[in-house]
Amino acid sequence: MILLPATPELLRVARRVVWFKEPAEALADPLHLLAHAMTYGSIEDIVTLHAVVGKEGFREALQHAPPGIFDARSWAYWNLVHGRQPTPPLPVRDFGVCS
Repeated sequence: MILLPATPELLRVARRVVWFKEPAEALADPLHLLAHAMTYGSIEDIVTLHAVVGKEGFREALQHAPPGIFDARSWAYWNLVHGRQPTPPLPVRDFGVCS
């Protein structure tokens, strides 16, 4: 499980990449924050997060990616970076509809 401390640097990243939540709230959901950073973050955001969670943290975010955050390009890129080939399908939302 990834834990993100409320450092000034991480709070700044959270404010930028999860703009619709308070930074402390964004840090409390690390997989969601990492997925947003991997899709919308700058290289500086990624470097800041990597210093805390390392490659394994980003890999965990991919393995448990919340649906609806990654776009196809970011999903393909990060899966390639982490050696997940062939790229698995993008996570999809489950609205609880039975078939």
